[in-house]
Amino acid sequence: MMRSVHLLVTIAFMALASSLSSAYDPSPLQDACVAVDDPKAAVFVNGKFCKDPKLAMADDFFFSGLHIPGNTSNPVGSAVTPVNVAQIAGLNTLGISLARVDYAPYGLNPPHTHPRATEILVVLEGTLYVGFVTSNPENRLISKVLNKGDVFVFPIGLIHFQFNIGHTNAVAIAALSSQNPGVITIANAVLGSDPPISIDVLTKAFQLDKDVVNFLQSSFWWDNN
Repeated sequence: MMRSVHLLVTIAFMALASSLSSAYDPSPLQDACVAVDDPKAAVFVNGKFCKDPKLAMADDFFFSGLHIPGNTSNPVGSAVTPVNVAQIAGLNTLGISLARVDYAPYGLNPPHTHPRATEILVVLEGTLYVGFVTSNPENRLISKVLNKGDVFVFPIGLIHFQFNIGHTNAVAIAALSSQNPGVITIANAVLGSDPPISIDVLTKAFQLDKDVVNFLQSSFWWDNN
């Protein structure tokens, strides 16, 4: 009898654990989803509607062009070629995407975050200095020099960067754990927002003179994506 009771309790806990593990909201795949009562004004939380599966075709799952180098003749010396749901419609709901990153000599993929994805990067050519910063209060820099064939992981949401420390061009491929990982380039977001963040906020946050903040806000912030 006692064995039966123990078995029933075990099964009950397992069922509860199973229900709890599946009873969470799905990760958002866009920056915001404002609630509305009008169904005609609504979109799915992943920002996409689904085609009838019977109408799916090979081109819905295909992209060509990742072999083409990006244009790195810009102030940061890098270019990102994304392959996410915007380029391959069939990626919708599959939770994965790619990007090619090209770096000129001493080119930088500036400090940025992906709010919806972990990134795993493999170097195809060149030598990159890469790193990410852990969250408060440690703010610890974890960095490494990567060579051809090396792989590095940037955890979801953490600020990270790649810098070509070689004398030749470098190329890397990144895989991301979201169909729409998003990207927030820190300098662009903080100093190049539209409309600008209050100068009083930035002078206090960065402990800088207002003239310096004014200069930084008036600078052209390049988007390499």
